Formats: sequence, C-alpha cells, structure tokens
Amino acid sequence: MTKRLYYDSSEAHEFDSVVEDVTSLSPEQSRPAVILRETAFYPTSGGQVHDTGWLTVNGGDGGGERLRVTEVADMEDGRIVHYLETPAKLPLAGAAVHGSIDGERRRDHMQQHSGQHVLSAAFIELYRMPTVSFHMGEDYCSIDLTAPTVSSEQIAGAERRANEIVFENRPVTVRYVSRAEAEKLGLRKLPPTERDELRLIEIADFDLTACGGTHVGASGEIGSILLRKNEKVRQGTRIEFVCGGRAVRMARRDYGALSEAAALFSAKLWDVPEQIRKSLDDSKLLRKQKDDALDELAELMAAAALRSIPENNGRKIVVKVFSDRDAGFAKLFAQKVTRAGAPAIALVASTVDPPGMVFAQTPGGAADMGMLLKQALSSVGGRGGGSRDFAQGGVPAGSNVEQLLRQAADTIGADPGVAAV
Repeated sequence: MTKRLYYDSSEAHEFDSVVEDVTSLSPEQSRPAVILRETAFYPTSGGQVHDTGWLTVNGGDGGGERLRVTEVADMEDGRIVHYLETPAKLPLAGAAVHGSIDGERRRDHMQQHSGQHVLSAAFIELYRMPTVSFHMGEDYCSIDLTAPTVSSEQIAGAERRANEIVFENRPVTVRYVSRAEAEKLGLRKLPPTERDELRLIEIADFDLTACGGTHVGASGEIGSILLRKNEKVRQGTRIEFVCGGRAVRMARRDYGALSEAAALFSAKLWDVPEQIRKSLDDSKLLRKQKDDALDELAELMAAAALRSIPENNGRKIVVKVFSDRDAGFAKLFAQKVTRAGAPAIALVASTVDPPGMVFAQTPGGAADMGMLLKQALSSVGGRGGGSRDFAQGGVPAGSNVEQLLRQAADTIGADPGVAAV
C-alpha cells in the first residue's frame, strides 16, 4: 500500500519519494502513470476531488525531467496511481522523485472539506438533519440531508451557526483509534467499512467524525461558509455551498451580476427583485395584448378572405401564403376561416423561417386534410400530418410553397390561384 503523507499533514505540499511501478501507454491504459512508495497527493475519494501538481525525477534540484500530475486515484489494492501528461520519457521503477502539489488547489479543497464538516455538524446540532453524502465540484460543493424539506429559516440558521464555529477559530486535529474505540466516542458518522484503525477529524467541542480527507488546522482557516441553492433529491434535500476563497469569488460574481442588473433597471441592488417582478408582469400583459391583437387580426383577415371568394361545390376554399407572418399565425388564420360558420377549407402557408403549411376544413367536411398535406409534402421531403379536419407540417427551406398550395388546391378542385400576404 502507498504511504499517505497527507494523513498526518494536510499542509505538506513538498515531499520526496521513489517510483515503485510505471504504467506506460497501451490499449488498456490510455494515460501514462506512476505509483510511488509514499505520496502527499490526495486521490479522489470520500466526495473530495484529487490534487494536481508535479513530479521531478532525480530529486528536487531541478536537474531532472518535470512530469505534470493531472489526476490521482485509489487502486483496489490500496496503492495510489498518479496519472501524467504524456512525458517525453517515463521514469524507471526505483527512480527518486520530488513531488510538488498545487498549493492553491489543496488549500481550496481543505477549506471546502473542513467547511462541510462544520456545516454537517451544524445541521445535526440545530435540526437533527444527518448528512448522507458529500460532493465537491470545481465551482461548488453540496451535501445531501435526509430531511425531505429544509426551510429558508433553517438554512440561514445553519449558515449562521457554521460561521460562528469558523470565527471562533477552533482547533482541527487528527487522531487514530480502533473501530471499537470509535464506536464509544459518539462520532457524527461511522464509515461502513470494517477497518481496524480509523482516522478521526475533530473540530474542538463541536464535531468528531471519521474521514480520510485533507483539512485545515483551525476552523478560522475555512474563511467563511456561504449556503446557496437547495433542491429536493431522491434521498432528501441537497444543499449547495462554498467556503473560503470560493465564497469570496462567488459573492463577487453575484454582486457583479446584481449590480449590472440594477444598472439596467436604474434601481438600487435591493430593488432588483421587485423590478424583475414588475417587468414580468408587464411582459405578460404585453403578450396577452399581442395575442388578442393577433386573434382579432386573423379573424378580420379570415372574414375578408371569405367575403371575396365564391362558393365551390357548397364550400369556400381559401388559399393563402403569408410572407410576413409565422406558422403560428397561419394556423390561427386557418382556424378562423374554418370556424366562421359556413363550410370552408383553408390551405395556408408561411414562408417565415421555419416555413410551414396548415390545411384545415370545417369539421365534417368531405376532404381529408391529413392525406392532402402528406401528398403535398411528400414531393419535397417535408414532414407533417394530422386528422381529416386539420393537419400541419414543416416545409424544407428552398421549397416553392406557392406551387405546393396550387397543387393541393387543384387536387380538391379549387381555383389554383394563390393569394400572397
């Protein structure tokens, strides 16, 4: 098993080791990798993502090749594999190497993981809501609570309590105990695996739990804990949060977005939600006014079209192309024509992108609009369909829509003239 130096010191960013095994590129292995005798690189596990950094061959004097470590993972046998960017030359087993961890990334992970411990303990202390899982992403972290719902007041309360612990700068310590001892200590959560020895992370007089991750030395190093979105998930409620540097960056980003929105509304920051609500109400009103106007326009145009067309075998057939109205208006127009009272057929199209056609008749008419539309579209590779009384479909770009309508009108014995609007 690889000796894990981060177990005893999360602050260890530099170390010396020896290459025990090398995995070169192969059909089964798409990335070169090395396994070391000991390492301070943290592998992805327990919800925490891996470290990145460098390995310098032949010690840290700068004389050897520098290898970029892009991912670190646990193997089933307890060894840790370090995946590398494809180097010019892989080190040999037995080579001495010097490891350098990306300190900023490690610090971020320590803040997030330690903040999760504080936050999970706060939810237990205040509301008896256990954490069942933890996830650390590139931008945010999350915990899943067993609670079916979490109120905004509870979120604010947990956030406030968690930051109290941060500001008190309580010591965060590591110790090792047997599983039998751990079962007597009242841990917040015992791991399911049967290990002889457990690594415990303790936040003084507040939280004690088994964990293999990297953590800060005192709660004040977390910086701050900011709770963000919460949502219902299968096993309870998911709470998104950020800590430390991430919290500062997120707060700055949120403030920038809110300031830009406030400037657009010529309002103060805290008035933006009300301005948005007002804009949405205005938008709904305008949309309704627009819909009402279009409905009235379609009705007037349908009435005018019906007045100008003579009957044909006891029905009126309206054939029309709209070049400045979309397919939605073409459908509305067709419905107005066929619901005006007298038997009618509407063969209507719109050339506005995306172009489309609507065929409709007064319910109970003798023609079959679905079949008629399929016949019209089949010649150009269009798709569509419907019932005997109503059908619609899309027309491929570049098709001669007027010609398609003329052919359809001719099929049902109408005047093939097409009126363009």
